[in-house]
Amino acid sequence: MYKQATQTTTQVLSQPSRWLDMYSDFIAKNSSAVSQIESALRSLTYIIPGRFRESEIASESLHSGVQLLALYHDSLLSKAMAQMPGTRRHQPTPHHRYTKFWTEKSPTYKRLAIVLQMIQYTELLWEMSAKRKGEKMRWRVIVLLEMVKAVCRLLLLRLTNSRPLLSPPLPQREIDPSSLEDTSASANGMDTPPSESSVEAENWTMPRTGLSMPSLPDPSDISNYLLSKVLTADDIKPPKALLHRVSGKGELAEALYILRPVAYALAMQHFSGDRKSWRPWLIGVSIEYGARQLAKKDFQERLAGGMRGLTGLERDELKKRGWALGWWMMRGAFYENVTKSWIHTVTRTLKSKPLLDIAGGVIEDYEYLWDSYYFPTATM
Repeated sequence: MYKQATQTTTQVLSQPSRWLDMYSDFIAKNSSAVSQIESALRSLTYIIPGRFRESEIASESLHSGVQLLALYHDSLLSKAMAQMPGTRRHQPTPHHRYTKFWTEKSPTYKRLAIVLQMIQYTELLWEMSAKRKGEKMRWRVIVLLEMVKAVCRLLLLRLTNSRPLLSPPLPQREIDPSSLEDTSASANGMDTPPSESSVEAENWTMPRTGLSMPSLPDPSDISNYLLSKVLTADDIKPPKALLHRVSGKGELAEALYILRPVAYALAMQHFSGDRKSWRPWLIGVSIEYGARQLAKKDFQERLAGGMRGLTGLERDELKKRGWALGWWMMRGAFYENVTKSWIHTVTRTLKSKPLLDIAGGVIEDYEYLWDSYYFPTATM
């Protein structure tokens, strides 16, 4: 009797693990459909804001849930791609190589990066929930979230030996979903000898050696095919060499960049969320712009060739941060005193024109988020 009860308990406890394995297998075999469903749900959440204000938390919960689920799917697809022989290989981007290196080398880096990503996916939902309990609670939650994110980023900076942080800190999905499905079919015994046309269309894995036959280029596109095979300096560098270590002024610049959201949130809290006050806005934009200039000055002085000595990944990240400065036009005093009236003028103009009035309606819907919440225009 005792033995039977023990076996039953073991079977019950093993069920969740089996379900997870079944779900992982389902995602790997139907990855194209899963990606399409994720895209459809994201598109739905993009057009919801402002249309049903009484259900804003429900719509944001859907958006956050889709993002978190996609994050989990990324890990499943990455594992499936690594385990399946003969999948079509592609040259990963420098961002993917660098972040994958650190997630595999340091479990702590991976955990911190996942926590950071999860907070970014759910921060607006937390703000919406806190706002229902009053403005004081809302700003306490905002400051707390910004502090937690800043601590995570400072720890990531430490773990990577003072290398600038990338956004996002985790590898992005760079997998052709159909390759997983094709390989799953082969693994299930559904392999058929490829015809001449199929060999030309896709890579074919030789059954005895396991080596892949490269696909043949389109005769009309030989130049692009050859260019795609050319290795750059970044392609042959070890992953951690894709970003230079920072020290002195460069490390100070990175710390200021990480702490800027905390300083801005604290300033907004101090001025009771007065969006028309220029002081919090000037504090935030000054710190971010100052950090950017300090980092560029450090690169000029420390790297051989100055800014020309930057790696491709560093140039991409610097460009991202430059574009992110533009979001200050949608925040605080600049938005309330300048941008808001300009947006109203544009939407009124679009309303009088066929088809374009749809775009004007979407902009108006998003105005509700920009007017009411802090995180929709946050860049970190």
